[in-house]
Amino acid sequence: MSTQGTPAHPRHQLDDTLGHPVRFSLMAALAQTQEIDFATLRDHLQVSDSVLSKQVAALEAAGYVGVRKGFIGKRPRTWLTMTKAGDAVWRNHLAALREIAGTF
Repeated sequence: MSTQGTPAHPRHQLDDTLGHPVRFSLMAALAQTQEIDFATLRDHLQVSDSVLSKQVAALEAAGYVGVRKGFIGKRPRTWLTMTKAGDAVWRNHLAALREIAGTF
């Protein structure tokens, strides 16, 4: 609540980490699946390896994304998942956006 007794504007519920377009898009993609491999996500988001890697690192540091590395045959692979904390933040962020879009 604000000091004047009216509810706080929903923008205060937005997560700054998800404000970056690639991070937002990455989380949206992860919300649609349990796990996705790095190359598929990179192609879906239409970004370079380095851009995606940097944004994954930021989301992993925030605790929103889990990273699993392994091999298929002799080729290294990376898989990404949304953590429970990431899912909660994602849902809250979307609810705030919906509220902002529906107010006034």
